Amino acid sequence: MTGIWQHALDRMLRTLIKLGSLRVVMPTGSTGVYGDGSAAPVTVRLLEPTTVRHLALNPELALGESYMNGSLVVDGDDLQGLLEIVVRNARHADANPVWWQKLSEKLRTALRGLSQRNILTRSRRNVAHHYDLSGQLFDLFLDDDRQYSCGYFRTPDATLEQAQADKKAHIARKLLIEPGMSVLDIGCGWGGMALTLARDHGAKVVGITLSEEQHAYATARVARAGLSDRIEFRLCDYRQVEGRFDRIVSVGMFEHVGLPHYLDYFASIRNLLSPDGIALVHTIGWAGTAKATNPWIAKYIFPGGYVPAVSEMMAAVEQNRLWATDIECWRLHYAYTLRHWYDRFRAHEDEARALYDDRFARMWRFYLAASEQTFRNAPQAVFQIQLSPSVDAVPLTRDYQYDTGRTTPRRRPDASRKPVLVAHGGRTASRGSTSNPHALSFEEKKQ
Repeated sequence: MTGIWQHALDRMLRTLIKLGSLRVVMPTGSTGVYGDGSAAPVTVRLLEPTTVRHLALNPELALGESYMNGSLVVDGDDLQGLLEIVVRNARHADANPVWWQKLSEKLRTALRGLSQRNILTRSRRNVAHHYDLSGQLFDLFLDDDRQYSCGYFRTPDATLEQAQADKKAHIARKLLIEPGMSVLDIGCGWGGMALTLARDHGAKVVGITLSEEQHAYATARVARAGLSDRIEFRLCDYRQVEGRFDRIVSVGMFEHVGLPHYLDYFASIRNLLSPDGIALVHTIGWAGTAKATNPWIAKYIFPGGYVPAVSEMMAAVEQNRLWATDIECWRLHYAYTLRHWYDRFRAHEDEARALYDDRFARMWRFYLAASEQTFRNAPQAVFQIQLSPSVDAVPLTRDYQYDTGRTTPRRRPDASRKPVLVAHGGRTASRGSTSNPHALSFEEKKQ
């Protein structure tokens, strides 16, 4: 039987690997070379016959498991090189040359909604699996604010700390925050976004999470910062929140909602927003057709998680009668973020091993490297979707989102205001005299 599975794996690799160079040493000692030889070869050694069978039957699950268990070894521990070859080639080739792999992929895609039925009890369990790990683990690779989402890299060589600060500032500008506004932070993590909006922008924030570890940490942070009168953290689900908010922000949480709950999620946003409120949903998404969650990620990292296609998100937005007032695609920003995380984790890997064990450390290393290569070499990106029940809740151009030096309105234009003369390059224009009360200059002065 060993020969049969070795033949099946060899066939799969010859179909998949067309770019680069991959060298695979089988447990029998035989060697296969795959690709076009356009780069230095990455050498993989399979140490057990069962690893060959596992890879042939279910390669997406087996690759990570075999690396975790040490039955798949990469020469020089060039994990990034291996995953770059795999992800880059999977995008351009038929990675499922045998009938059982094709059937498995079709079934997982067709039934992806069933695995995403994240009712409240399941959501709590899924969140605890990942986010209730030791806080010391996350301190090994995150920035001091524990921002566990994509940074905003104005330049590729920006530091992680600067990119995360710029991410929060960019989101705050999109939300058009004013002092005293009420903000709901869905999936508040360890509290960094809530602290920024309250401390730097004067907002009153309610943050919600299902992670007990995050809730305790964030609550303690707020107390130390002396902002308990402005920020409240609740251990609850978005479906349990009541009331109305001027703004809603959700960063890195939508991936845990689950496909069958998209209508409920955006209905919650609409019901919780004031009539002229603004919401900002920051999420990973596919810039391509929908596909099932990678089985290794679903089993070991994010059970119940799902990266949506943009079309799947927008269908739910449209049915809830929300305006998509802005949609922004961040290409490669998460790849840069993940490389920072990967390098920091590798520098502190002995500490991760001490917290858990070697298998866990190898699992986490594989997770960070695979995620980076997916953002570099697959049609996956971060999308920020700005939403409102009102068509004119935000300015008509994106100038307000950037440091342009222009003054922008901090509230909706009001048709009842009197005309105000505003100078533009030596010309004087009368505002408020137009037949469209919202076609106003964005240098509008507050009255």
